[in-house]
Amino acid sequence: MDHVPTRELVDIHGAPVRLPDQERLVHLQFRRFAGCPVCNLHLRSFVARHDEVTSAGIHEVVVFHTNADDLRPHVADLPFDVVADPGKVLYREFGVESARRSLLHPKAWPWIVAAVAAGLPDVLRRRKPLPPPDPEGGRFGLPADFLIAPDGRVLASHHGTHVYDQWSVDELLDLLPVRENRT
Repeated sequence: MDHVPTRELVDIHGAPVRLPDQERLVHLQFRRFAGCPVCNLHLRSFVARHDEVTSAGIHEVVVFHTNADDLRPHVADLPFDVVADPGKVLYREFGVESARRSLLHPKAWPWIVAAVAAGLPDVLRRRKPLPPPDPEGGRFGLPADFLIAPDGRVLASHHGTHVYDQWSVDELLDLLPVRENRT
């Protein structure tokens, strides 16, 4: 996809999310299901550096293939827009796939272990719910990232080959045009 047509999405709280954002770059992240431990581990890295990402002029929008009601308890504390796409309409439009290799790829295994270990204390303390045993949209989603300019041009994109194959904060910031002011 080279260009994203203008549309208005709705976040999990019912607020409008304009895509593209006419004033900022958009980092559109496609994640898996509500409560996905690996997705949560990755998103925590963006939460930790949210001010830096925002200061760079980037609007974070994260899409999950779970309905909003089931998604809310898992992402309520995220400081960015979260969009529910249980019908995978956006996933199809952006060519985001599912495949068994998402979990079976050897490069995914250390991240799966790290994610479960990082999330287990919150589950045991009942701060976070367990992931669903049979998640809506399945377990085999692959991540994808898009950097979208205010005019809708896709400046960069990445389709993951396994569950933890996505842009880090540093990789995202390195994609910014030179004119962007970064610290």
